[in-house]
Amino acid sequence: MAALPSAGDPVPEAAEPVLLTVLLPVRNETMNLRVMLRILRAVLDTPHEVIVIFDSDSDTSIPVVEEARATYPQARPLQNKLGRGVAGAITAGVEAARGERILIFAADEVGPVLAIEDMMTLMDEGVEFVSVTRYAHGGRRLGGSVIGQLLSRTANGILGLVSGMGVTDATTGIKLFRRDDFSRLTQGTSSVGWSIAFEMAINAQLLGLKLGEVPTISIDRLFGGKSSFQLVPWVLGYFGYFAMAMRKLPRAAKPSVQVRIPPGM
Repeated sequence: MAALPSAGDPVPEAAEPVLLTVLLPVRNETMNLRVMLRILRAVLDTPHEVIVIFDSDSDTSIPVVEEARATYPQARPLQNKLGRGVAGAITAGVEAARGERILIFAADEVGPVLAIEDMMTLMDEGVEFVSVTRYAHGGRRLGGSVIGQLLSRTANGILGLVSGMGVTDATTGIKLFRRDDFSRLTQGTSSVGWSIAFEMAINAQLLGLKLGEVPTISIDRLFGGKSSFQLVPWVLGYFGYFAMAMRKLPRAAKPSVQVRIPPGM
């Protein structure tokens, strides 16, 4: 078996300039990843690439990516060697990215794909950090862990009411930002689940970046498979950033957030 590409390897030559890099951290995804790649191929008109990032060279996601490349050459696999988990995978993906804009995305959330065009439009209009939202402007969250959903809704509600958080869904993993801002948005300390996206949302506001959000309908793990959600580790991991937001955000000016609502929502 040929050596798998990893962070630090030379970036492949692009046939055309790439504006957007979509990062898909995965762990043994098969059906969800197969469907996600087909949908991205169908809906993305922007010059782009999709980097599927995994920790282990035995990950069952690898054959799915290799199979997809026959008809979707913009997709490529990448092995994360910067620390196991989503934070390491995203960091490795940013290092390997060719796009000026980076979209971090969950392979098991098909619905928010329809928000990508609106997220890109917001950035065209000068927004610097864009989040989808499941909790405002017509956005919805369906399925998944009842406890996880309750905790997420509660945390975002408290942050908005008490600390002055601008975006209404800081905890979602789907975020769009400029590659050059990545080092300012995270300190690389996130180690639990998708907490790196939560950290980035908080830091984007503290840095004074122009914020935007797009409502979406999210259906957790529409095509099945095992979620990585673990109640106690995730609560402890996310609580550190929640406490940071409660401590620091009230001292910062509450930003205006540019919202783009898709037609018909």
